[in-house]
Amino acid sequence: MKLLIVDDEKGIRDLLRKYAQFEGYEVEEASDGMEAVIRVRENNYDLIIIDVMMPELDGFSAVREIRKTSQVPVLMISARGEEYDRIHGFELGIDDYVVKPFSPREVMMRVSAILKRSQSVSDTNEDIIRVGKGMLINCTAHQVSINGKPIDLSPKEYDLLHYMVTNRGIALTREQLLSKVWGFDFYGDDRTLDTHIKLVRHKLGEYADKITTLRGVGYRFEKD
Repeated sequence: MKLLIVDDEKGIRDLLRKYAQFEGYEVEEASDGMEAVIRVRENNYDLIIIDVMMPELDGFSAVREIRKTSQVPVLMISARGEEYDRIHGFELGIDDYVVKPFSPREVMMRVSAILKRSQSVSDTNEDIIRVGKGMLINCTAHQVSINGKPIDLSPKEYDLLHYMVTNRGIALTREQLLSKVWGFDFYGDDRTLDTHIKLVRHKLGEYADKITTLRGVGYRFEKD
């Protein structure tokens, strides 16, 4: 599998390359966001590790451009750990967010979890799932519409919503959601799940209250 490591600091690129190659990955590098966008247009990668603060084109802007042509999984790294930055990244469609300083071993574990999840196949055989009178989930196309209007979900937001809907009426623990949506060996914290729940609720509009918070447990997608 081929990774693209994007960071303007050569020391960080060298460190991540060393650990990635040790894990058996093929690695290419880019020193800024613009170079990353060009490389993605010209090559196929299985995952991108990208920093936020870079010259020429920052990580957020680079991911925005990459998402116009590719759904390659993205792991974002940043010295900025504020909720706003994490939410902004997830809104752009990244798969995970790691705050500097980080452990390179942790980054590799997150890479492994993302890749395993991206290669997994949906467990459901349903082509169309209907929720209420106006919400439709097209499982084949990985598209969701409300009252005939498609809603823009990132791949991870879709996976989360799909899993909750196919298990509607069931109390789902945080551990269940993280393991089923992010992978059994997910290496992170609950903030990743909470951020995605917040984003999905916002995009569901009138159906937002279908997702109920169960204090001390997790979440449940309510039946009609």
